Amino acid sequence: MPSLNMRPTILAAAVALLCANSGTVSAWAPSPSRSGFVARTSSVMRMAGDDKEDVDKFQMTSARKEVVFDDEAGRFFETNREAEECIPDEEYCRIDDDGSPIRLTIAEKERIFLDSLQSYYITGRQLLKDDDFDKLKEDLQWNGSPVVVLNRQEATYLAAVEAYLKGEPTMDDKEFDALKKQLKEEGSQFAVDTEPKCYIDSGVCKVTLQEDKFRSNLLYLPAGAFLTIVWLGLGFEFIEPIVRLNPLVLAALGSPLIYNGSKTITEDFLFQEKFIAYGPCPTCEFENRVYFGNILGVEGFSDEAKFKCKKCKSEITVQKQTLRASTLPKV
Repeated sequence: MPSLNMRPTILAAAVALLCANSGTVSAWAPSPSRSGFVARTSSVMRMAGDDKEDVDKFQMTSARKEVVFDDEAGRFFETNREAEECIPDEEYCRIDDDGSPIRLTIAEKERIFLDSLQSYYITGRQLLKDDDFDKLKEDLQWNGSPVVVLNRQEATYLAAVEAYLKGEPTMDDKEFDALKKQLKEEGSQFAVDTEPKCYIDSGVCKVTLQEDKFRSNLLYLPAGAFLTIVWLGLGFEFIEPIVRLNPLVLAALGSPLIYNGSKTITEDFLFQEKFIAYGPCPTCEFENRVYFGNILGVEGFSDEAKFKCKKCKSEITVQKQTLRASTLPKV
């Protein structure tokens, strides 16, 4: 039987483990004074066979320590290199003032990559050398960053900007505006600047806000809750004597009427032409929100909104069509 055939195999495995308990198994047991090995997605693995001095070693940089596996000894060893130390031969590093490399996070590397692309294609200024840019791009590719992959619309947009700066436009203004609007709706990093930028010559700071869809949908809640209560009350009043229904089934039957009614009441009577945008302050990066539209017949912001930041009290102007927020020029 299969169970009888498995017993010798299990017995042999148990004997082998007991014999090796005093040998190699102890090498894999973590020391009480050391923290356990923690892997991460941006771990760097390297076969130390490429180095002539360390022939049979396997190296891995964890989130805390750099450990090396020695094939001859059959165990891991910790090196003296901390996780914060950057490895210039294996990843993109920033050089400090004293010449020491600095390890960057993935978000910081993505920001440098996008700034370098936008600066090169829009202003023609090169922020990084070709070798540094290639190393940064390769580093982001190995870490699975999506910003290094351009789709067709993004490539067309950057090419159109570069051609326009050279005095040889490849598309008219309407096509360019439509393409830029499409990229903004898709949330492209090249058409939307979600981080503030300030200009030294004028002192103006700008940033692109985003639509707050969550709070916009919450505006339908008062009308939806009111119509749901009215529907359930009428249902129990007129339908309950004829057919007894579960309240959930009754609410599901009236969901189309509740949905259409709450949408009509909210958009036509409560919050006309509603639109909520949010984003950081161009000056202090404090998160602000602005409402476009009317509330119960009271007129609010239509095409342009002007308000002051709650933290730094800077006056901000927001365009509804482009969601471009900017501060006043400093005198």
